[in-house]
Amino acid sequence: MDAFAIFFVLVPVAIVVAILFRFAAGGLDQDRVKQYVEERGGKFVSADWAPFGPGWFGEKNDRIYQVRYRDHDGNEHEAYAKTSMWTGVYLTEDRIVQYAKPPIDPEDVESLEAENRRLREELARLKGKDRGSDAIRE
Repeated sequence: MDAFAIFFVLVPVAIVVAILFRFAAGGLDQDRVKQYVEERGGKFVSADWAPFGPGWFGEKNDRIYQVRYRDHDGNEHEAYAKTSMWTGVYLTEDRIVQYAKPPIDPEDVESLEAENRRLREELARLKGKDRGSDAIRE
């Protein structure tokens, strides 16, 4: 086989190997980010590769992902995660995109309704006193 034929065999094989390596690294990265989030009490939602995310310029080894997760309070976050096998996980530009709505406790509703009734009665009583004092002034 001449050098030209070897070139046309090795280049496609190298491309296929590089693509397989990228997919394998992506799977490991997502597992690493998921573990990072869950160790801190959160729930991992998704991670999408963001090759031009914050901090990409000049970066050689770390890969960047746009990550969504829920924290221990239920708030949904969106952040960028920089990671590689050797450097760990670093979250940047972490912001809450949806706040958790606290569940309404029926006891709280009942106590608020009772407080509203009490305040209405107090207001009616005070208005009644004002009318009585107006009659005295006349």
